[in-house]
Amino acid sequence: MVAEARPTPERSASLRGALQAARDSGFVGRVTEISAISASMTGSSEVRVHYVHGPGGIGKTSLLEALGREAAVQRGRSVYLDARDVVCSATKVAELIAERSAIAAPVGSGAPDVLLIDGYELLEPLDRWFREEFLPSRPADSITVLAGRNAPQMAWRVDPGWRRLARVHELAALDGAESLALLRELGVPEEDRDDVARLGRGHPLVLALLAETVSSGHVPDHLEEAPDVVSALCRMIIDDVPDAAHRAGLATCAHATRMTEDLLAHTVGARAGEVWNWLDSRPYIRRGSVGLFLHDVVREVFEAEFAHRSPRVYADLHAAVKGYFLERLRDPAETHRDQPATELLLLHRRGPLAQETRALREGGLLPVGHAGPGDVDGILSLIERGEGPRSAELARRWVAIQPAGLYRARSENGVEAFGMHLYLPCDESLEADDPVAAAVLTAVNRYGPLRPGERVNVNRFSGASGSYQRDPLLLLVNGVSCILEWALQPAAWTFLITIDAAHYGPYFAYLGATPMVDLEYFGQRVVGYGWDWRRLPLPRFFELMTHRELTGESGPPPDDILRPAPMSRGAFEEAVRTALAHLNSPDQLARSPLLDTALVDARAADRSEALRVVMVAAMAALQHERRGAEHRRVLERTYVKGAPSQEAAAELLDLPFSTYRRHLGQALTRFIDVLWAVEIGTRSPFGADAGGPEVGTD
Repeated sequence: MVAEARPTPERSASLRGALQAARDSGFVGRVTEISAISASMTGSSEVRVHYVHGPGGIGKTSLLEALGREAAVQRGRSVYLDARDVVCSATKVAELIAERSAIAAPVGSGAPDVLLIDGYELLEPLDRWFREEFLPSRPADSITVLAGRNAPQMAWRVDPGWRRLARVHELAALDGAESLALLRELGVPEEDRDDVARLGRGHPLVLALLAETVSSGHVPDHLEEAPDVVSALCRMIIDDVPDAAHRAGLATCAHATRMTEDLLAHTVGARAGEVWNWLDSRPYIRRGSVGLFLHDVVREVFEAEFAHRSPRVYADLHAAVKGYFLERLRDPAETHRDQPATELLLLHRRGPLAQETRALREGGLLPVGHAGPGDVDGILSLIERGEGPRSAELARRWVAIQPAGLYRARSENGVEAFGMHLYLPCDESLEADDPVAAAVLTAVNRYGPLRPGERVNVNRFSGASGSYQRDPLLLLVNGVSCILEWALQPAAWTFLITIDAAHYGPYFAYLGATPMVDLEYFGQRVVGYGWDWRRLPLPRFFELMTHRELTGESGPPPDDILRPAPMSRGAFEEAVRTALAHLNSPDQLARSPLLDTALVDARAADRSEALRVVMVAAMAALQHERRGAEHRRVLERTYVKGAPSQEAAAELLDLPFSTYRRHLGQALTRFIDVLWAVEIGTRSPFGADAGGPEVGTD
């Protein structure tokens, strides 16, 4: 909304009048604030002091200018003071205000004045003097507007007098209509206004600077495409960063959706408390229900400036923030794993669905959790509406046998979005009755058959109450539920199923998935995108996405990060027996095919030593099983401590040779079973780097 131009005496008689008219027509929004302050000027409100605050560039000065024009109509005069023009001294401030008041007063006029003070944050050392001495001494009908970056001190709110006679106005971003109106006044062509308004996020200064960029013929898609604008904005909005630790803290707050002090300690170390307190006092920082966050446009401006100025440091920060949330995701003590999973999802800011990710960040987040019995009917109704009654019936049968895979986000209105995960094979006729499940198993058998104990994760059904598979909330539920299932449940393959491949296909390709299922059923085209976790383990997947989250790259994972095709159970057993025989021979272990299995972290500096550590640790783990002490003892004597022969090993163990051979055979069988469980993901890895929740137990 554009504020109406208000005529003033002799407006057209001079250039000053023309300038005021132009400013009136170009001022946008702030109707609520102007109405409240105007009511004070006319005497219809008892409020005498208005405290306006907001971050740099949000429009405080423009509002004061508009109020000055309003005061000229209502009171005949106003006094304007920019705090940058005066020494922060009670005496100097009082003298300058008195001097300007005398100049502004019309001859013979007794009208109480309107005092407008800009940059009040610079005068905060005098805040008590203003409250207790200066303002109480002003005429009873005078109006004072204090405008600054910082929120008022608590004394304004707790004092009974000021609680009645003062009002606080926090300037928010302009809404969509106001942004478009401002861009119109700034001369931005109509066809460009929506794009510029999206970038400006309702921040008047950002919109004004972008309008200048557009006037040169360039309409940026992202703020980082206008580095001159970004640099100017950072100087004007964020001009008070003390040192590198505080800048790192600000960068952390900009990068994470919600920044807690725990996360801050992960990026700035021992100074986290100091930096937190500083951030909490900044006018562009907001305190949420969990942690601190930045105004949207300030976040984007700082992120763009940081990435442009220090791309390597920015990439390191991104990796550190992501690492923190991965640690929380793996922490057995974490009680709300949906929170780090959500943060991990929202780090995808360069992919094909970046706009949906941005909408989630800015629109508020619903918690994602397992659906309960009371959610099922609503979810099935959404499936019936989006995919038809026969799909809903299949979903009902899947929920009946695998209820733990159903996730939802709900509000007070009910289920807003859902995602359903199922696991194959399930030894049910439903596998054959569901054409998608049958097609998934066919694809797996063709491209990478399951080994004993393995299964396939399928994100089978998903939708939202809005536009079904085009609602950003669907990305939230599917993204969070996939991260949780992938991290906590073992699977050899993952498949993502969609009935809207045109929309989601590019995103799944960005994730490194390949279209492997494409069929028509129940009158709809269904496409399934999959990848083999045995070739692209989860840690490597997260490393790949850490890179793509910054670049937006897409397509299949590079060959150099893929493991070889998975070994059969028979080949695995043979490789384990061979590795045991060469356990104390690093050169021989270095040729073991086990180095390319889940037993060994591909990031290990010495993979053959890592394999040896894993195998010794697996022997030690047998200690806690029934008859495990015997198994550990015979394996360690035979392969770790070494013996010239099996006969010598039996003698050292004080066992008859036949008993020794029987114990060794049983120990080998159990040892191989344990390592195979690690290989197929049903048991956590061994070794120094092992950690996190026991897979498959959540």
